[in-house]
Amino acid sequence: MESYANGAKFDCLLFDMDDTLYPLSLGINLACRKNIQDYMLNKLQIEESLVPKMCLDLYKEYGTTMAGLKLMGYDFDYDEFHASVHGKLPYEKLKPDPVLRNLLLSMPQRKIIFTNSDEAHAATVLEKMGLEGCFEGIICFETLNQKNSGDKRVLCKPSLESMEAVVEIAKLDPKKTVSSSAMDSLVASPHRRTAKLQLQWPSLSLAAVTDETAFDLQVFFDDSPRNIASGKAAGFHTVIVGSSALVPGADVALESIHNIREALPELWEAGGDHVVDIRSAAVAETTVLA
Repeated sequence: MESYANGAKFDCLLFDMDDTLYPLSLGINLACRKNIQDYMLNKLQIEESLVPKMCLDLYKEYGTTMAGLKLMGYDFDYDEFHASVHGKLPYEKLKPDPVLRNLLLSMPQRKIIFTNSDEAHAATVLEKMGLEGCFEGIICFETLNQKNSGDKRVLCKPSLESMEAVVEIAKLDPKKTVSSSAMDSLVASPHRRTAKLQLQWPSLSLAAVTDETAFDLQVFFDDSPRNIASGKAAGFHTVIVGSSALVPGADVALESIHNIREALPELWEAGGDHVVDIRSAAVAETTVLA
């Protein structure tokens, strides 16, 4: 099924999942962190007094604690790690979200999940929220990291390499650029003023990013300021979710994903008849992209 309309200002929407499609206030993030720390203590035998700080420091330095642990030389199975960390999460806190489902199905663009988590966790979250079939695919840990590759380096957000991999995997069109009129409409209202592109993370330089960036017709939604900065450096139009204030590299700020229509009406400004067709069409099962 064709999932975008000819003449649409935006071609593809990339959505982070955790704390983006559902609010941080549910506490899934805190439960996940506790499970990671338990794994570090009980499985990797790291001294208890060191675990909390190490867990946070590795996350800040490498994007995920797992990525940092691997680079430090800890030997563990990825599937076992994910099962331990996600297997005991309070998924019962996630409820069906028909409002979000209807919003997603009404958008004429391609929609893809881009998450650092594993396939099983992503599938569970989408199932619990009633969002199966709203996305054409999932780019997750397994997509970016081949099993038994022997490489200790974990590819994940916020690395620019992960962003480049997504461009290739999702087959995004590098020739599409946002028009001057579209850009003017994006920065016209106070809710969508372009953020000053001055990063808190020196390794993610935005100096070369302009209004004519190659992938500006691709929109990237994430709750992490670091990931947003990286997405902008890679050339995406960026939306920080869970914040009413812009962060470095963000073009739009959404306090909740439910505010997307009010903040980005441009997403619906293409081919009304086509949009209706998509909303009423049978939606294919979401698959992991490879």
